[in-house]
Amino acid sequence: MAPTLALVGATGAVGSVMIDILNERESWPWGEVRLIASPRSAGRKIRVRGEELTVLALAPEVFDGVDVAMFDVPDEISAQWAPVAAERGAVAVDNSGAFRMDPDVPLVVPEVNAEQIGNRPRGIIANPNCTTLSMMAALGALHRAFTLRELVVASYQAASGAGQSGVDRLYAELAAVAGKQVGVRGGDVREALEAAGLSTSDSPFGHPLALNVIPSAGSYKGDGWFSEELKVRNESRKILGIPDLRVSATCVRVPVITTHALAVHARFAGPVTVEAAHDVFAGQPSIVLVDDPAAGVFPTPAEVVGADPTYVGRVRQALDFPDTLDFFVCGDNLRKGAALNTYEIAEELAGALAS
Repeated sequence: MAPTLALVGATGAVGSVMIDILNERESWPWGEVRLIASPRSAGRKIRVRGEELTVLALAPEVFDGVDVAMFDVPDEISAQWAPVAAERGAVAVDNSGAFRMDPDVPLVVPEVNAEQIGNRPRGIIANPNCTTLSMMAALGALHRAFTLRELVVASYQAASGAGQSGVDRLYAELAAVAGKQVGVRGGDVREALEAAGLSTSDSPFGHPLALNVIPSAGSYKGDGWFSEELKVRNESRKILGIPDLRVSATCVRVPVITTHALAVHARFAGPVTVEAAHDVFAGQPSIVLVDDPAAGVFPTPAEVVGADPTYVGRVRQALDFPDTLDFFVCGDNLRKGAALNTYEIAEELAGALAS
């Protein structure tokens, strides 16, 4: 019998992207799909692969008979309900941050460490943070070929990484500054926003984002570090299986709606050439190499948004650092960075259940 799939958070921002993915996939291993959300969303109708499904209210019994349950909900909801799904016999694939660093929960990117899917003593598999995930296909391939030793990363993170409130805020700010001569002196952007009734005290970013960049993402954790930066460090170590990997990250919020970009400086165990790196990237089906800087050809968020693969360009050897590569990577933070990776884990599970 084909396995049953449940999607928890079916009406949310990432859940909506997941519905698109379900409708687009060529292969279909599932016998039944259940859409689950909060009680206020229960009863809504959503079409999945030509069938109109009714959204069910989140409750223990909705997991009865479910083989794989994908969670696209806030941390606190996953923390409460993913163990319930596991107790009812489902494998929970969680997109929140609730279980990522739990030693009994694998943190999985199928292109990198699919073998960890079978190592799930709690019946839960975690999906990485979208920032870490945006570079992981590229780093995993390079690590297999050259052995990664150190990693320095600067991220340029889209507003959608802060949720729908971040998207709404950036749209509102862009409308407030459109057509105005602002940015000549420090207060101009803020003044334009305040004139439109947009106080920075009400912003999820704490500063103007339109015509600006903000060197913080997530919550402040002390000693100069923000949570997104620590996630890059800790999750990279766990996914790659390098517990002593040296990592330093600076995470920056930029006025882009969707698609994170990262500038990566990676040191390896020995010499590595641009040509060798190109060969590695070209051999990965989930990576698109876009690298002709002399012709102005390299990835940017505007070209990558809505795409499944990771896009890599600006590959070069660091001039003053031996055994290193610098490169630029872009990945849609709502698709591969959240929904698609979660679903790819579920597909791997479906294959394992069928074998």
